[in-house]
Amino acid sequence: MTRALVIAAAALALSVPTAFGAPPEDKGKPDSPGSSLAAPGQSEEKNAAKRCKAERQRLGAAAFMAKYGTNPNKANAFGKCVSMQAKAAEEQAEQQEARENAARKCKAERAQLGVDAFKAKYGTNANKANAFGKCVSKLAKKLLDA
Repeated sequence: MTRALVIAAAALALSVPTAFGAPPEDKGKPDSPGSSLAAPGQSEEKNAAKRCKAERQRLGAAAFMAKYGTNPNKANAFGKCVSMQAKAAEEQAEQQEARENAARKCKAERAQLGVDAFKAKYGTNANKANAFGKCVSKLAKKLLDA
């Protein structure tokens, strides 16, 4: 009888912490913090902040504040740096997308016109071998200007 009570008490003692220690399924921390949805542009801002932090360490605080600070005490330098880095990353992403879209359009146009007609239309060197590059460049500039 006492042996059965000891075993029951041990089982109860082991089950209580697990029952109260785990959060309910709909509450608590997610399994992996990286899988939660982030605000648009958040990853670029984090990367920009990391780049600015590294630059601040490389230059030193005073030089960093002199380079990026715009108010009288230059205390806004880190925010200005992050803003500039994020804008540059966004602009670079837009340019990359424009080049990719231009390449797809040129590839479709080359298939529609045929290789010889496409080379005649866009090629500028002696053998017209630069036609695809000229087409992509022309369309990418047009897409970025629009």
